[in-house]
Amino acid sequence: MDNVLIARSLFGTTMAFHIIFATIGVGLPLMILTAELIYQKTKNYEYVVMAKRWTKAFAVLLGVGIPTGTIAGVQLSLLWPGFMEVIGRVMPLPFQIEIYAFFIEALFMSIYVYAAERISPWLRVLSLILVALGALASAVLITNVHAFQGTPAGFRYENGQIVDIDPWAAFFNPGFAVTALHVAVSAYVVGAFIVASVSAFKMLRNEYGSRLYRFHQKALMISLVMGGIFSFLTAINGHAAAQYLHEYQPEKLAAAEGLFETQSHAPLAIGGFTDRETQEVKWGIEIPWALSFLAGNSFDTVVVGLNDFPEELWPPLFIHTLFNVMVFIGTFLILIALLGIAWKWILKKEQWPKFFLWILVLSGPLAIVAIECGWIFACTGRQPWVIYRILKTADAATSATNLGAISILFFSVYIILGIAVVSVLLYYFRKNTVLDDFERAENKGIPLYGSNS
Repeated sequence: MDNVLIARSLFGTTMAFHIIFATIGVGLPLMILTAELIYQKTKNYEYVVMAKRWTKAFAVLLGVGIPTGTIAGVQLSLLWPGFMEVIGRVMPLPFQIEIYAFFIEALFMSIYVYAAERISPWLRVLSLILVALGALASAVLITNVHAFQGTPAGFRYENGQIVDIDPWAAFFNPGFAVTALHVAVSAYVVGAFIVASVSAFKMLRNEYGSRLYRFHQKALMISLVMGGIFSFLTAINGHAAAQYLHEYQPEKLAAAEGLFETQSHAPLAIGGFTDRETQEVKWGIEIPWALSFLAGNSFDTVVVGLNDFPEELWPPLFIHTLFNVMVFIGTFLILIALLGIAWKWILKKEQWPKFFLWILVLSGPLAIVAIECGWIFACTGRQPWVIYRILKTADAATSATNLGAISILFFSVYIILGIAVVSVLLYYFRKNTVLDDFERAENKGIPLYGSNS
């Protein structure tokens, strides 16, 4: 492989690994906050036990997210010097502000973990609100750099020189709002369905009607409600994202739908795969006129096809598959959330069918798969540009050689980190069971949050 491909593979692997922890790190604090709010309203200590256990898991995941995020930052500088030259001069604000967002997140998480029993209820809630806001701000600010790559603003690039720099115009680039909202709501989807996945698995492991079954059923219902809400919001935001691509990255939208000819009343292709030779989506299902409506809220909206662009500027055509996987999983998550809520609250059923619980067990991993597909789609669909229509990926990459050995070393680090985080989580929760936390919550002399055993 050439150096550009190795650099892309290495950085892509880093981000694919980091994004798991970063996304859960945004979604899980909102779940913790929700459980704490229910506890403050009902005074049912089972909800504070949920918050405590999710907090411990969040701390472990944060411990992996920090070094992988640091690795990603270092790799940006070392592997993509041409890109960082532009970012360092035009787009430094998100990186600078993100430091303070992370400081707020870490500070108030420490307060919640170590002083929850010593501070008033409103301070506990405030601490978690600031943790959730800090985590969200960190994600949004870093995502803003990605949005800038797709809709660069706040400078001009002339004769290899960066001129007329306006950092705030770059910060509030046209893609910022729609991209930030999509990242936020999709992270909350992942956080909710990770909890749903674990809760459903624990319900399968415990006898129906037992105290632990009921406890995990409460956690499952919180996650289904939150997951259903944010899955639906993600779908709505997807409509805005299609309009954004139609206006700012038309070839990416065309590749996502396998559309080769510019046309009005353009069909929406579902499933199948894009055949470059025949210029069609094979084995797909077409919904007439739907793509035009998504792109411009009108069936006669003209959608630009790939043949209007030089072939060397086409994004990889496999992004059609990535887009479909993301949409299919999102739709599936909405459906199972609605079914779960209907089963418990409309049909008033207490015992859950085992087959449906196994489906819920898969919901967390599927949500992560959707996030991975979404990020690969977003970044790969921008190719061959690292900054859209300004700087090509090949021109931004390092000229260093022998990157293969470094890649193998980093892959080994990720394997070790992955094994370590799973081992730590399993060890901690086997040693500290739900029943142990119930006992601590019932015994006022034993601090629930201060205990790190």
